[in-house]
Amino acid sequence: MADTFLSIAPHGAEAETGRPAPDRLIAGDPVFSTWNLEERDGLYCGIWRATPGKWRIVYDEWEYCRIREGHSVITGEDGIARHVKAGDSFVLRPGFVGTWEVIETTTKDYVIRL
Repeated sequence: MADTFLSIAPHGAEAETGRPAPDRLIAGDPVFSTWNLEERDGLYCGIWRATPGKWRIVYDEWEYCRIREGHSVITGEDGIARHVKAGDSFVLRPGFVGTWEVIETTTKDYVIRL
């Protein structure tokens, strides 16, 4: 029987590392670490961490986030800057366009639905 309970913790999983695409980078040299713990039927969840920097974001999917640690500023095309810190939860809906700026290394739990 398959396990039907998933703990959102890396439990020895190896992180994938990356950076924003060069054409999206605005400032700094942010590095991403992603522990993708579930991937099935268009659903992804896990843990993501980014070091300081700023880049453009474009969302074609739904993403629920809960900030574990750090401080980031997410600014939409409307110019509204939203500061997110440990304990904050939010959803970015398809069509969200703007920037993500990591002020202090930020770690989040995420659930993405395509």
